[in-house]
Amino acid sequence: MKKNKTYFSEKVFKFYPIFYLILLGSALIFFSCATYKLERKLDSESKEFLSIVRYIITPQERKAFLNLPPSKRKQFIEEFWKKRDPDPNTEENEFQEEYLRRIEEANHLFGPNGWLQDRGRVYILLGPPERKEVYPRGRTFYGKPMEIWYYGYFPIVFIDHYWNGNYKLEALSAYQIAQINKAQMELKPKVGKERVTFDFNLRIEPKNQGEFIIQLEIPYKNIWFKQEKDKLVATLGLIIKILDAQETNVWDLRKDYHISIEEKNLSELIQKSYLIEIPVTLKEGDFILEAELENKVTSEKIQKRINFNI
Repeated sequence: MKKNKTYFSEKVFKFYPIFYLILLGSALIFFSCATYKLERKLDSESKEFLSIVRYIITPQERKAFLNLPPSKRKQFIEEFWKKRDPDPNTEENEFQEEYLRRIEEANHLFGPNGWLQDRGRVYILLGPPERKEVYPRGRTFYGKPMEIWYYGYFPIVFIDHYWNGNYKLEALSAYQIAQINKAQMELKPKVGKERVTFDFNLRIEPKNQGEFIIQLEIPYKNIWFKQEKDKLVATLGLIIKILDAQETNVWDLRKDYHISIEEKNLSELIQKSYLIEIPVTLKEGDFILEAELENKVTSEKIQKRINFNI
C-alpha cells in the first residue's frame, strides 16, 4: 500500500533537518581537482545521477562511486536509493519519490533550474516551511527583496541582492552557525556512510622442512585510497607475531607496505588483490600466528589469529 506523503515528509526529511541545512555549504559544492577529473570521465547516466543526488550523497559515497568500474555503477545507484528507503516492505521507495517530487516543485516555484538555487535546495531538503514571510521590496532596515522561512523556531533568511529573482541564503549569526555545526556532528550518523570493508585473507603455505610463507591477500576493493596528484595511494601497516604453545613470542615483524597505483588502472585492479608474502623458518612445533593490519589512510585495523604446526 502506498504511504501518505505527509507522513513521509515529517518522518523522513525532517528526521535530520539541521544536518541537511549544513550540506548547503561549500563542502558539497566545490570539489577537489582530483575528484573533478574522475567525474569528467563518467558516462552521461552516471553524471546525471551525481547531479540529482548532490544534496544527499555523502563524500564517502561520491568517492566510492567515482572509483567504481562502469559495470558496478548501476548496482551502486540501486543500493544508494534502497538504503534510504524508509519502508523496504513496500514496492515504492518513498524517500526517492519525495526527493524527486521536491525537485520538480522547486523548479515550479522558483523558475527553471530553481532546484539549484538556495531556496530550491532548502525546499528539497527541508520541505515547505511551516511559516514564510515575504518582503518583495525589502524590510524597512534592508532595502532588498527578502524571504524568511521558519522551521519551528529556526529562521532561514534569503536575500535577492541583485533583484534578479535568485535569492541567496544568508548566515544569521556566528552563534547560529556554530549551533548548526554542532548539530551536524550529532546528527550526521543518521545517514550511513558508504565505506569499504577493510579485510584480508591470512594463509600459511608450507615450503621446505621448517620453512613456510605467511601470505596476506588484501582485495584492492577493500583498500581505502587517498588521492595524491594522479596517483591513488595507501599505506598498510603490518604487525606479525608468532607464539609457541606456551604463547611465548618466538618471531615478530613490523613493516609498512606502500601502495601506489595509477588512477586509470583502478578499474583493472578492482577485482584483484594485493599480496604480501613473508618467508619464515622455525623449528618443529605447534605455533600461533597473530597478524594485525592497519590501513593508515583511515586508521582502520583488523586482527587475525590462526594455529599451525610444523
